[in-house]
Amino acid sequence: MQETWRWYGALDKITLADVAQTAATGIVNALHEIPYGEVWKAEQISARAGEIRAAGFDWSVVESLPIHERIKRGEGDLTQLFANYRQSMANLAAAGVQVVCYNFMPLLDWTRTDLAAPVARGGTCLRFEAYRMAAFEIHMLGRTAAEDDYPEDVRKRAAIWFQRSSHADRDSLLHAIMSGLPGAYDRYDVDGLKQALTLYDGFDRAALRANYKRFLDEVIPAAEELGMRFCVHPDDPPRDILGLPRIVSNADDIDWIMSSVDSNANGLTLCSGSLGANPANDVPAIAAAHADRIHFAHLRNVRKDPDGAFEEAAHLEGDTDMVALIKVLLSEENRRRNAGLSDHNIPFRPDHGHELLTDIGQGAFPGYPMIGRLRGLAELRGVISALSHGV
Repeated sequence: MQETWRWYGALDKITLADVAQTAATGIVNALHEIPYGEVWKAEQISARAGEIRAAGFDWSVVESLPIHERIKRGEGDLTQLFANYRQSMANLAAAGVQVVCYNFMPLLDWTRTDLAAPVARGGTCLRFEAYRMAAFEIHMLGRTAAEDDYPEDVRKRAAIWFQRSSHADRDSLLHAIMSGLPGAYDRYDVDGLKQALTLYDGFDRAALRANYKRFLDEVIPAAEELGMRFCVHPDDPPRDILGLPRIVSNADDIDWIMSSVDSNANGLTLCSGSLGANPANDVPAIAAAHADRIHFAHLRNVRKDPDGAFEEAAHLEGDTDMVALIKVLLSEENRRRNAGLSDHNIPFRPDHGHELLTDIGQGAFPGYPMIGRLRGLAELRGVISALSHGV
């Protein structure tokens, strides 16, 4: 497996020289400064690729080539947006970048309510607290339908938290929820989020699936021609949120996606943390079922609570059997190698590490500290090395 590291370019406090000391060989990167829907120009891609390669890395994966919200909503004439997307794909392929990780989550990316929840023995982690999310939806957004999305005990705790919270507490919660949006763009305030949500009024799971199928039909044939591999990232958290449907949350969803366009170019980013936050998901079993379509892996772990809350655990300490999962990935690599496939290596990266030691206060992107991810990479490297002797 190829060890990679997510790097945010000029927006990142962590430099490529820092990353080099991890011994990872690949970089996962995107041109976050380009607005959604615009073409990634060849010269922009070439400049970024040159920077990465000059530092001694491969640009292993694009994460991500974002999908405009109008495509997700199926709104209006999308001809130009799809043409722009395919042109960006062609420009990436010309620069030698072949793997594209993306998601189809409406409006928001990954969502947490706490960016610095305390960890036993020191450090902090990302956490999704069910009652705080309920407080945000019910009491701050005033989304009355959210009452039906949370059990009574969670709603009661949400009401108590809201009554006791200060303006600073509420601002902190909003900031945490908005922090999953990548890039350098402004985040929503409460009124802005309310307005954005109106664009999805009456939008349901069937509508989102139809628009996703259209997206796949528009881009996967181009990916096949370009020799590219697309890999969808699961929803995070894997549940409907803010009244918006999520359609990449469980084994049935992934079965539907892989069968809807049956092509090796239509693949999966195996994110063990996102899938692991759903109690119904057996992550190693999902990986085994779709091993031949896994083109990228995010290896992280979560610890779940009965009320729907979860937090980022150490990579080998959460609810997912990481050793069993890595064994599936190594076995698939071995199958590809024996089949003579040149691209048999599956790139992976340690994901959402704890903030530890000098990470704290450094201003790294939430979930992407230096030392916490390096600890995760070291642990994963050890598992891979041990298992490789038996694969």
